[in-house]
Amino acid sequence: MGTVKLKPNFSIEKAHETQLKLSKQIVLEDVLPEKIRFVAGVDVAYVKDLAVGAVAVLDYASLELVESKTVLYKARFPYVPTLLSFRETPPTVLCIKKLHLQPDVFLVDAHGFAHPYRCGFASHLGLVIGKPTIGVAKGRLFGEVEDAMSQKDLALLRHEDEVIGAVVRTKCGCKPVYVSVGHMVSLETAVKIVRHCICHSRIPEPILKAHQIATAEKRKINIASAVNK
Repeated sequence: MGTVKLKPNFSIEKAHETQLKLSKQIVLEDVLPEKIRFVAGVDVAYVKDLAVGAVAVLDYASLELVESKTVLYKARFPYVPTLLSFRETPPTVLCIKKLHLQPDVFLVDAHGFAHPYRCGFASHLGLVIGKPTIGVAKGRLFGEVEDAMSQKDLALLRHEDEVIGAVVRTKCGCKPVYVSVGHMVSLETAVKIVRHCICHSRIPEPILKAHQIATAEKRKINIASAVNK
């Protein structure tokens, strides 16, 4: 991710305080339409200090891609562990604003409530756009797995006495993903939606599509840069 370079007046402590304040606004219950029509995945790739945001909208029933948008954005915030949302929310929001279709729920390759300050990128994004979001991370950032998963495909993720997420094995023989509430979705529903969106990979199809789109756009930039040298 590169060396962390922070502005002299920037305070990590204040950023964490902001996350704690935002966490109080997270809705941990379902605020979804009776029937989900469109589900979206978001991803951000980087070319040096240039962020490549991507959003992929899929038909929920068929999981076919129906719309996608990308945006190039000069990253103004460095990579700081636990503060990913401050770096990736701006390009993602710009991408979402370009959509013609309105997704009913967004899947985010990040943590939501399962975060040391209870407001990871998935939650931060949901609060900014006022839409249901779900965090789907590839690794554990915080909390302890309630039970060993050797014989199960789901286990709760806890911090002390609080349930903060779920560990879900989406494909037999593969590593699990870490699902947590982003905003306006219950954990139970979040797990159901994630499972519904699994196709050939352990990663939900909307996130996978967004990643592929962001990677393709990044490749174009690298090729153009090489040609212009």
